[in-house]
Amino acid sequence: TTLKMIFSIFRFFSLSLRTKLSPSVRAAAVNMSTLLVNRPQYSWLRELGLGEDNDGVYNGCWGGQGQVVTSYCPANNEPIARVRQATMAEYEETVQKAQDAWKVWADVPAPKRGEIVRQIGDALRGKIKALGSLVSLEMGKIYVEGVGEVQEYVDVCDYAVGLSRMIGGPILPSERPGHALIEQWNPVGLVGIITAFNFPVAVYGWNNAIALICGNVCLWKGAPTTPLTSVAVTRIVAEVLERNHLPGAICSMTCGGADIGTAMAKDERVGLLSFTGSTQVGKQVAMMVQERFGRQLLELGGNNAIIVFEDADLNLVVPSAVFASVGTAGQRCTTTRRLMLHESVHDDVVERIAKAYKQIRIGDPWDPNTLYGPLHTKQAVQQYLAAIDQAKQQGGTLVCGGKVMDRPGNYVEPTIITGLPHDAPIVHTETFVPILYVLKFKTEDEAFAWNNEVKQGLSSSIFTKDMGRVFRWLGPKGSDCGIVNVNIPTSGAEIGGAFGGEKHTGGGRESGSDSWKQYMRRSTCTINYSKDLPLAQGIKFE
Repeated sequence: TTLKMIFSIFRFFSLSLRTKLSPSVRAAAVNMSTLLVNRPQYSWLRELGLGEDNDGVYNGCWGGQGQVVTSYCPANNEPIARVRQATMAEYEETVQKAQDAWKVWADVPAPKRGEIVRQIGDALRGKIKALGSLVSLEMGKIYVEGVGEVQEYVDVCDYAVGLSRMIGGPILPSERPGHALIEQWNPVGLVGIITAFNFPVAVYGWNNAIALICGNVCLWKGAPTTPLTSVAVTRIVAEVLERNHLPGAICSMTCGGADIGTAMAKDERVGLLSFTGSTQVGKQVAMMVQERFGRQLLELGGNNAIIVFEDADLNLVVPSAVFASVGTAGQRCTTTRRLMLHESVHDDVVERIAKAYKQIRIGDPWDPNTLYGPLHTKQAVQQYLAAIDQAKQQGGTLVCGGKVMDRPGNYVEPTIITGLPHDAPIVHTETFVPILYVLKFKTEDEAFAWNNEVKQGLSSSIFTKDMGRVFRWLGPKGSDCGIVNVNIPTSGAEIGGAFGGEKHTGGGRESGSDSWKQYMRRSTCTINYSKDLPLAQGIKFE
């Protein structure tokens, strides 16, 4: 009897709730249960502070009153979680808070700023597996690449810590007696950072760590399709700032779309705008920044080539070409898109690479055995198909690949196409997908010219044992790219060297070498410590 009574009461309340709940509320409840963040196998997302709905604005306080966007997993196109983006009012509030935070941060000695960056690096180390898993889940790159990307941020933090005790200008000899001539470097103030989907952690890290030790504050807008990664990284950084009783707005974040990006480009309060993305959008950003005589750092497209000469070690060539062309499913700015083979080794190399392509382990990106994951979006799949059609129409021959895979998610077959002319329109088009165009050449001059004839100038590589050729390649008549390699692939740059390219790649440089100078302004200072007033160039004015 008691059980019947309980059942009746339960049934009554169930019917009541089903009747009273509106269709939209019921739909929301169903949607909530389908989010990956609620599934037990993704419980590690909670370790990163992520829930069903996440604030997409941070300026010392968390907020987000703008459009709600859902982040999807490229491996199965299932929703992960939601993020509330910034409104224009919240953008304005965030910039003002960042400016106030700069007044505090600029007074902190550079080595102590370095100590804060060191703590950020340690905090990232503590969450590297979970954060790497999130990159893999949300962007689609394989797990080891996701972890490696977080490691880049950690490494550049270590680099920046040392740099915080080394940045400075020279004392120059003055031609006037009793005078000192020095260079003084000061921060630009607020650095705006707009990053792309393919490296949702590392590119922010390159900019953030160096900008911070230079005395700047940062405002970050990540890609609209990887907002959860932006939120998770900002939570880690914010905890470090708050623990050190520093204003959180030193590292601000506004998730958003083109409206926020446009506002940053046009905002005169943004001392430097660092933009990573397509050449097309980068050109628009550059014009908006230039219109206000602002400073910009552009990391745009690449149409990168590996050149294989007749004396190359093919045991190095094959794995290099495969890694550089299919790694991150062809979605790196340094991906090899053109493989130029000397006519004497062309057929052999094509055969060996095609055989290697067929052995690539394709699967879920968070499976440690997987080498190749999905494209980031459904739109990229359509771009892949369109590029293959154009290549065929322009005379290309499909060696392998060329199809969308019959499985959930945005999976396509890695593809090799031969037989196209070096100047075919599709060969000169950067398509952000795993399609490799193989070209046959005869002479060194021909190969070097083909490398340089595309509009982009990011990364390039030759495989040879000829030392004379190596130095011609590195010299003024060799590669015109910002990254010039020998016997290694085009992708995979180290943080110690400056990263970036020429021409339509934008000319920006990030990470190592003297890239820190872009985040600062230089003053040439002359100090007269004598009682006389001699003029430069020996001019007499009496």
